[in-house]
Amino acid sequence: MISVNSRAPDFRLPGSDGKEHTLGEFKGRYLVLYFYPKDDTPGCTIEAKGFSASLDEIRKLGAEVVGISNDSIESHGKFCGKYGLKHLLLSDHDSGVIKRYDAYGNRGVFGMGTLRKTYIIDKEGRIAMVFDKVKPEGHERQIAAALKELG
Repeated sequence: MISVNSRAPDFRLPGSDGKEHTLGEFKGRYLVLYFYPKDDTPGCTIEAKGFSASLDEIRKLGAEVVGISNDSIESHGKFCGKYGLKHLLLSDHDSGVIKRYDAYGNRGVFGMGTLRKTYIIDKEGRIAMVFDKVKPEGHERQIAAALKELG
């Protein structure tokens, strides 16, 4: 179980920018790591567009935003292109990272899959905050407020 102050699990995943990414490359700044069920679905689109629209503000607060789902890189590319998303999306095709971050479970009528969950990881790679059962609309404002609180 991941908890506040625990070390964030490392990852190496392909990104929507065509490069592989690891947790270590974000050291020295906050990382908003959000997990979401599926590209181009209503709730996931609201959440992604919110983060993209607030990306400049979040970056001014010393953080980067990265989304993870088990969708393919091709799907991420289409999703980013369709909505002009400015932040990085990572593809976890086998849900291994999703499971290590406790973001996999029973989604009710949708069955087992990726849960909507967000972590703020601090500059040293530790979990600073955990957001369970995220509501997509306005989540970016909730994250910006949390980053201000963290200083």
